[in-house]
Amino acid sequence: MHSGYLEGIVRGYKNSLLSASAYASLAQCETLDDLRMQLAATDYGNFLADVPSPISTSTIAERATRKMVAEFEYLRSNATGDLAKFLDFLTYAYMIDNLILLITGTLHEKDTHELLERCHPLGVFESMPALCVATTVEELYQSVVVETPLAPYFRECVSAADLDDLNIEIIRNTLYKAYLEDFYHFCVGLGGTTAESMATLLSFEADRRVLNITLNSFGTSLSKEERARLFPTIGRLFPAGNNVLARADDVEQVKGVCEMIPEYRGFLGGEGTGAGAGETSAEGLEDKMFREETRLNKLETITQFQMGIFYSWLKLKEQEIRSITWIAECISQNVKDRISDFVSY
Repeated sequence: MHSGYLEGIVRGYKNSLLSASAYASLAQCETLDDLRMQLAATDYGNFLADVPSPISTSTIAERATRKMVAEFEYLRSNATGDLAKFLDFLTYAYMIDNLILLITGTLHEKDTHELLERCHPLGVFESMPALCVATTVEELYQSVVVETPLAPYFRECVSAADLDDLNIEIIRNTLYKAYLEDFYHFCVGLGGTTAESMATLLSFEADRRVLNITLNSFGTSLSKEERARLFPTIGRLFPAGNNVLARADDVEQVKGVCEMIPEYRGFLGGEGTGAGAGETSAEGLEDKMFREETRLNKLETITQFQMGIFYSWLKLKEQEIRSITWIAECISQNVKDRISDFVSY
């Protein structure tokens, strides 16, 4: 199917994202059944109609995710050529998270068949059930290296000896680094508006990871050399900001690096609204970066005739589901004073 036709479809998806007035209506709901009725008046329709009361927050999130996945899979099943490969790249991040979940479960001798049910559906691939046959970390590693789309990243970055509890987050970040750099170079190779749009979006994602890795490494056994090896070699912080962060000892030095990028000023402390405002923690940073990510993706969806809109729609849809889940959880826990702290666009 022609990529221009699919771009038209994803623009339709984008236009169906919840409006400010729809969010306002959701935030006024007193019960989760009220929330279900309000969502039925949006593009979500009757996606919860067959769920008996009382409905749960987890069910709302799971059904919303299922709808997003169905829309994405329609695009992927009709895409060809570079667009098909581009959409495949979008699934690799979910695959990494799913594989880390399976590796962790294998280390702790969990039932990996049960873990499969917890995997994100966008990160499920054809050979994933075969990984559940592995009974040791070594067997799992061999299966991953041979059978999965992430095999190149594992071969280049991870050995079977690395697969232990102490290294699990290092492995996750090492794989993400390889993935982001690979995706970035693929998009740059496409040229044109796609290259420009995706360079902006993937650079932001790389910077987000660099800042989070730095903050989360303080007070841990991770050496500065190991920290530096986890930083993607792309992004607006690369190379000068990365070099400073590799040697940073405290949050103040991280703040100083954020000041180098106008859009990142105030990410750690300073002015802000909503959850995380004024905080100097990784949690506060994550909230502000979600808001910046949402702003960037909203801007990119305006640009026509480029593949970045598929990335941006998926990110905006994920943020929408997080916001709906936040509102639902506030209603469920009767903490209405925080219900407006969700990230919208």
